[in-house]
Amino acid sequence: MRILIVGGGGREHALAWTISASPLVDALFCAPGNAGIAREATCVPIAADDVEGLVRFARDQRIDFVVVGPEGPLCLGLVDRLEAEGIKAFGPTAAAARLEGSKGFMKDLCAANNIPTAAYGRFGKIDEALAFIRRHGAPIVVKADGLAAGKGVVIATTIDEAERAVRDMLQGNSFGAAGAEVVIEEFLDGEEASFFVLVDGETALPLATAQDHKRVGDGDTGPNTGGMGAYSPAPIVDQKMIDMVMARIVHPTVQAMKSAGTPYKGVLYAGLMIGKDGPKLLEYNARFGDPECQALMPRLMSDLLPALIAARDGVLGHFDLRWHDAATVCVVMAAKGYPGAYARGSEIKGLDAAGQVEGVTVFHAGTRTDGARILSDGGRVLGVTALAPDVATARERAYRAVDLIDWPEGFCRRDIGWRALTRH
Repeated sequence: MRILIVGGGGREHALAWTISASPLVDALFCAPGNAGIAREATCVPIAADDVEGLVRFARDQRIDFVVVGPEGPLCLGLVDRLEAEGIKAFGPTAAAARLEGSKGFMKDLCAANNIPTAAYGRFGKIDEALAFIRRHGAPIVVKADGLAAGKGVVIATTIDEAERAVRDMLQGNSFGAAGAEVVIEEFLDGEEASFFVLVDGETALPLATAQDHKRVGDGDTGPNTGGMGAYSPAPIVDQKMIDMVMARIVHPTVQAMKSAGTPYKGVLYAGLMIGKDGPKLLEYNARFGDPECQALMPRLMSDLLPALIAARDGVLGHFDLRWHDAATVCVVMAAKGYPGAYARGSEIKGLDAAGQVEGVTVFHAGTRTDGARILSDGGRVLGVTALAPDVATARERAYRAVDLIDWPEGFCRRDIGWRALTRH
């Protein structure tokens, strides 16, 4: 098969690394890709949100199957356009991708189908939003309704902070069109976990579990980011919890989307908060998580490509996947200043030495080449991922590899996996 992966981040490098090993693949392309993906696939300079350009390339290159990585092109309808051209694609349609594209849509679906989630309100007017905050008090969570690259969430510890977030979004245009409406919801206490399923429109197949680290600093301090690291499996999500999440959250969602005439196909990522009342849904994402994908793929024993095709073709009911019992830890290395302003173009050395540490794979998230040099080209730049018999060993290997990377302009958290180690 001739395969095209859309995207150029760490998630797409992990997918390219995995899919390139499939015996079904004759040719693998990635648009736009990055310096690391170039080792696995032929990178083509087409932006991930250039829907017409991607469709034209897939048609001209006789692509058999397209795997869409990021949420942006999904919400723009890339899968709809590819399928209309007769090109098979993995990922939800634009209508189904609203589960991520609009937090308000997701919350309304939960309310209508008795899916456990935080109490909430939706607002487009500042006065109404401020009145809701003052009525409910702090801590409280303010979210931009639309796509904001993982940064449109403010966990406000005071009423002043919440009001400032509302004004920034609705009045200050801090997230553009994504913040034209806000969702304000109660603060949920507990432990977060990432739960992934493949969905074929009707059947949902659970994947391995993972846990992300959203805040930029050690000890879960500082602003939210797209993710500073992840590990798999998540000890809090045992088989009993998996059954509970499937019954209370995933199955009702899949059935609701089917009943609405917008069946969901692709990977569905449920961000969970697990507290004393059981699991509650924080958010849905319409794609593999980043950096969770980097933690999941090294644990996968089965060929991923047939599973993605089965999800698109509606035959997941006859499918299963096998996973290594081993654990993984992914440490994200980011450019100094992230998630705020940061510089691009600094040289990264020592990548080959890091990749020679036992069990380590260095996934590229924001890199480009300049001759033989590897340069930073994003906020989150590398995902240093280690596979080992347990989380403690995986973490030790990952940080040993991090310390071999010579990149003075980068930084990372030093406590990835702390919850799993504390629980152990």
